Amino acid sequence: MTDPTVPAPFAPRRALAYWRRNALVWRKLMVPSLLGNFIDPTLYLFGLGLGLGALIAEVDGQPYLNFLAPGIIAYATMNAASFEALYSAFSRMHVQKTWEAVLTTPLTLTDVVLGELLWAATKATLAGGAVTLVAAAAGLVALAAIPFILLVVALTGLTFAALALPMVALAKSYDFFLYYFTLFITPMSFLSGAFFPLTQLPAPLVAFAQALPLTHAVALLRPLAAGSSPAFTTLAVAVVLMGLLTVLPTRWALRRLTRRLLP
Repeated sequence: MTDPTVPAPFAPRRALAYWRRNALVWRKLMVPSLLGNFIDPTLYLFGLGLGLGALIAEVDGQPYLNFLAPGIIAYATMNAASFEALYSAFSRMHVQKTWEAVLTTPLTLTDVVLGELLWAATKATLAGGAVTLVAAAAGLVALAAIPFILLVVALTGLTFAALALPMVALAKSYDFFLYYFTLFITPMSFLSGAFFPLTQLPAPLVAFAQALPLTHAVALLRPLAAGSSPAFTTLAVAVVLMGLLTVLPTRWALRRLTRRLLP
């Protein structure tokens, strides 16, 4: 007898079918969606970069605007993944009843949740990629590094999409997500080295920052943007940590959603 609290097996083709459903809907609103995803971080990039850059000679041996660009790319990716995996996924689950309709087809809840994960990561990659192209056009990112930057952006998007899924599984309304942004996303933005070097923080906060995924995304993007490669240790730690922070929250969210939504 099948245990109803255990998520159904993963079928890549079915999860991609749900991903395609979201992509077809989004295509109708593609232009305003893309503009919204990169205008805000671009304003941060040039507003902070030029404003503070006029007061700061150099940071870590480079102009502040160059130092800031990789941090803004990571920040934009994190925000896009979080908003899509929280507000949009919750809307489809709770308000629009899209999940309920899809579950009357051969697709399972596992397919739907993993499709949402992949779709949020895709939206985040588009957002981070758009900011990367703007930074490259301004000479802040090495052109040869763009493909590698996009790989890091995709991994970052996947991680933050996965971290948001447990919040969707627990939420009763949109207001619940304010706690996630206030207690997790906003502090991480300032503790990750995106806007200023980690060396400016007290030692206990530096140690705490090493457990944050955004810290490792920035640590990978910063040398890539400058045209060099991250150290192997930096790369290995980032991949392992972000991999765990993708798999574990997704598994927990699947189990919680199975108990919540399925009889």
